[in-house]
Amino acid sequence: MTSGSKAAIWSAILANLAIAISKFVAAAFTGSSAMLSEAIHSLVDMGNGLLLLFGTHRSLRPPDANHPFGHGQELYFWTLIVAINVFGLGGGMSVYEGIVHLRHPAPIEHPAWNYAVLALAFLFESGSWALAFKQLLEEKGEQSLWQLFRGTKDPRVVSVVIEDTAALLGLIVAFLGILLGHVLGRPWIDGLASILIGVILATVALLLAREVRGLLIGESADSEIVQQIRALACADPAVANVARVLTMHFGPGEILVNMDVQFRPGLPSSELEVAVVRLERAIRQKIPAVKHIFIEARAFAAAQSA
Repeated sequence: MTSGSKAAIWSAILANLAIAISKFVAAAFTGSSAMLSEAIHSLVDMGNGLLLLFGTHRSLRPPDANHPFGHGQELYFWTLIVAINVFGLGGGMSVYEGIVHLRHPAPIEHPAWNYAVLALAFLFESGSWALAFKQLLEEKGEQSLWQLFRGTKDPRVVSVVIEDTAALLGLIVAFLGILLGHVLGRPWIDGLASILIGVILATVALLLAREVRGLLIGESADSEIVQQIRALACADPAVANVARVLTMHFGPGEILVNMDVQFRPGLPSSELEVAVVRLERAIRQKIPAVKHIFIEARAFAAAQSA
């Protein structure tokens, strides 16, 4: 995990803690359903940041007898738990609170509390979002943001950016709900805003779950990396043909490679072994994320019978 990624997550955690406390206080004073939903949202986001850090720590454990390829995929598991939290705790409770407020609307008291807290929350969330987005731009390279989101193998910073974006949208919805409910004398609008916040959170959760699903069930490396591996193999003087290159991510920086390689006919066993070692070394030097390489050498039988 890069220092930038860790800083982005810690920034989001601390910002959400401060925001959640202020929102709960404002909700207690004003009785706003949307503000209570926003407080729950910030509390869930803080917990999610801690889960991402915990998942990172767990994923860095070394391989053991039961997990010979390490624990890198545990990060993806905890990212899925984050998506479930956003959907169930954040989205579900916000919708529930909104429905209760629609059935039993109550006028908002002391709305100035809400406006002050929402302004403070928007300031904190904007700072957290800006830091995470800056880190995202550093990692995306020449890709578009959509390509990065769809193809990333490290969901941590992307998760923070998406959650902070949802938080900013939720703050806008909460502000409009409180303002319109107070000005128009329609307290049910506040409850409707709470439901809309829940819908935003549920949508974000489904997007996160969809993206992490492929990583959990075993996703290949980017096509550019696969092409690099094939090119390195074909450039070796001992290689006649590369039938297939299979890859799989065990974590953001851990790739398994299985290659079906046909070496030159009649290649002696000693040269074949040297070629395999040379090929593995070239791949690891060019692509440090490749940690495990298995080469199926079709010339073994021919070499041993020679």
